[in-house]
Amino acid sequence: MAFYLLKSEPDVFSFDDLIACPDRTTGWDGVRNYQARNLLRDGFRPGDGVLFYHSNATPSALVGVGEVVEGATADPTALDPLSPFFDPKSTADRPVWLRVLVRATHRLIRPLPLAELRLIPELTDMALLRKGSRLSVQPVTADEWTAILALGNPMPL
Repeated sequence: MAFYLLKSEPDVFSFDDLIACPDRTTGWDGVRNYQARNLLRDGFRPGDGVLFYHSNATPSALVGVGEVVEGATADPTALDPLSPFFDPKSTADRPVWLRVLVRATHRLIRPLPLAELRLIPELTDMALLRKGSRLSVQPVTADEWTAILALGNPMPL
């Protein structure tokens, strides 16, 4: 089992938006960074754990937990000419961009703000906390996962 962090601005797509989706599940699409795409392609497998992070929020914080339901497939937004994420180089047979299906499973009873995360010794090397780290899809180590769940006290949905 592997673990990942997904970032989203709450005014674009919040954890509450994910919870409101049928079966609390949605396609994580619109990723347009090759490094993040490769992580979706090469890493995400059903059953892997996901942390949901609200970026550009007041405060920016980890707010929820989920799981990967389905690994990488073609991102339908890249194939749709009416989508702002359309990419004419991407086809169903040879997709340039990928998406995974994720399901919300727990809400953190206590959201964990970025400033607090920086104070936790177990998170010193966490990708989220590295200077210049801006990827919307990031790996999380097992130790980081454990520390975050212990602090956030996740409540099942």
